Amino acid sequence: MSASIMRQLEDVILRRHQERPPGSYTASLFEAGQDNILKKVAEEAGETIIASKNASRAEVIYEVGDLVYHLLVLLRWHGISWAEIEAELARRYRSTSDQEGGGDHDLTGPD
Repeated sequence: MSASIMRQLEDVILRRHQERPPGSYTASLFEAGQDNILKKVAEEAGETIIASKNASRAEVIYEVGDLVYHLLVLLRWHGISWAEIEAELARRYRSTSDQEGGGDHDLTGPD
């Protein structure tokens, strides 16, 4: 996904969170609360794992799309923007780049 589509999706999720339009799936997630959002994130992560084990490229792409969407909903629940996630990844990249002198970068943070 380009940064542009991520921002657009984040904007839609923000509007659904604020306006709670009837019939909106996104609004229903917020209405159901954090536990339900977490359940959906776990479900989509599991489906992504299964898609990967099935070695289905199309299925992995589809399920990761669902996972990213639900992660954006979770971030909105906590009032965290995608820009904050990008800043954290950039911070980690700079940190590992400085330590390792270039090359591959482990952005997962300390083990």
